[in-house]
Amino acid sequence: MKNLIVLKVITTVLVISIIFSLFSCMNEDRIELPPVKLEDINGNYKGRLITMQGEFRAEKIVDFKIKKDTLAFPEFPLKEIVMTVVKDPVKAQKALTEMGKVKYNLNYTSVLNAEKNWVELTFVPKELELQIPVDGVNKKTTVTLTAKQKGYFAADYSLRFAFAAEKITVDGVVVNPFEIIYYNFPYCIKN
Repeated sequence: MKNLIVLKVITTVLVISIIFSLFSCMNEDRIELPPVKLEDINGNYKGRLITMQGEFRAEKIVDFKIKKDTLAFPEFPLKEIVMTVVKDPVKAQKALTEMGKVKYNLNYTSVLNAEKNWVELTFVPKELELQIPVDGVNKKTTVTLTAKQKGYFAADYSLRFAFAAEKITVDGVVVNPFEIIYYNFPYCIKN
């Protein structure tokens, strides 16, 4: 009986000391991130792109560069746009191959928050103009891009943003019916 009481007391003291140790460690081990500056956003990035159009969803890794007030795609993701204009998958793939890499610059303005732990980005997309080759003829295509939500660059040097292709016009005629193409970048990191 005496051994059982001693064992209970030792166990209780051990549990209480472990709990206090954990609470004291929680307060001491917090990592303080340095404040962010507007210039910190500049650089080369690799980002996870999730493209959604209706039931279709695709993911891939995309490279881009940020400089001052411009996010530059050396190779803009065109597959969904071309597939919307050219319904035949074989012809669409051929058009993508012929078009090659298409560059696109997405302009933005930035604001540093009061705590200096993130930068808010407001995107100002311009129309994307393309010449899509189909059966020996180029279809003049204009894509209206919008960015209804802001992007964020955090103190951990990660970037998150999204935009959408809301309208496509081919040779002056609006594509109808058309499902909006969403481009979501939930996590991008500097190279």
